[in-house]
Amino acid sequence: MTVSVRISPLGWGTAVVAVLGLVAGRWLGWLEVAAVGAALAAVLVVSGLMVLGRSRFGVVVDLADRRVRVGERAVGRVEVRNAGRRRSLPARIELPVGSSVAELGVPGLAPGASHDELFAVPTSRRAVVVVGPVRSVRGDPFGLVRRSIRWTSPVELFVHPLTVGLSGSGSGVLRDLEGQSTRDLSDSDLSFHALRDYVAGDDRRYIHWRTTARRGSLMVKQFEDTRRTQTVIALATDPRDYADDDEFELAVSVVASLAVHTIREQRDIAVLAGPGALRVQTPPLLLDDCARLTQADGGAGAALLGRRVARETPDVSVAILVTGSAVDDATLRLGARHVPTGTRTVVVRCQRGAEVAVRTQGTLSMATAGALSDLPRMLRRVVA
Repeated sequence: MTVSVRISPLGWGTAVVAVLGLVAGRWLGWLEVAAVGAALAAVLVVSGLMVLGRSRFGVVVDLADRRVRVGERAVGRVEVRNAGRRRSLPARIELPVGSSVAELGVPGLAPGASHDELFAVPTSRRAVVVVGPVRSVRGDPFGLVRRSIRWTSPVELFVHPLTVGLSGSGSGVLRDLEGQSTRDLSDSDLSFHALRDYVAGDDRRYIHWRTTARRGSLMVKQFEDTRRTQTVIALATDPRDYADDDEFELAVSVVASLAVHTIREQRDIAVLAGPGALRVQTPPLLLDDCARLTQADGGAGAALLGRRVARETPDVSVAILVTGSAVDDATLRLGARHVPTGTRTVVVRCQRGAEVAVRTQGTLSMATAGALSDLPRMLRRVVA
């Protein structure tokens, strides 16, 4: 519980006029001015007395679900209970919900009695909506003095972006690259590379007996390391890359859909967006971080995404760069050029209302998506 008392600008002005009236009336003998000053001083005293008093409330804010998708109904409940030994006076409760404040009236309550109020949270846009803290407010009719008591801590409601199920349509791009070899050699793997002379300590299971019999000396198999796919998804957050806010929302939904699919397939993934990497341990954590994403001046643009991928995930095998329609092809190719050599790279340009288009040259695919529902079809064309 935190108590704060605030005097409004009108209250401060009233206090100044009251002091000036009393001083001027005493020094100059103006009874009328002194009377005005005394009246205003009396009003201030009465206003201060009206905000006094002690309330003992127990307040609980309960959200039906702290994670919803854009457009889903989000409701909550505020329960106010009289925790005192005497009947409480009627009170006014303020409940901040995002940038707005809801005012709730609480009637007088008997000891131990409670009062419930339901409220709805707007979810038309992806966001993290802060609900609370709940405050009881007491003031005077003139608005001179205000006393508020904070009863709860803020609660976050995550409005997740819309996502689309890929259901195997992205498996050609996001699958494990089984058998893709590297230049690293090992003594135990799946991809055979060559034979070499036996060295003390080598596993005898890998001795090649036919060659050993022919040469008269022990020979063992040597293998090339295979690697798992590490998928990296990078999102441009520079507002200059997008035609409008809706286009950025489409890009966030594309990133969220690809990342959730990859996580559920239990494949290695990193999502680079905003100032750092998003949490990818579970889909809910990823979507929580997606709800916080915003455009920012100075954020990574399409031309810098490739550099960021190479710097933060040098072992990447599949890179997906997501940006808006305000970026030309030359800039997109420049950004993709810095991705580590040999990486399968897909650049996704989000342009609302555009037709699905895919152009592939070597390991680079340039794709355009006009709606979130186009994503599965776009990925099938990338694979093809």
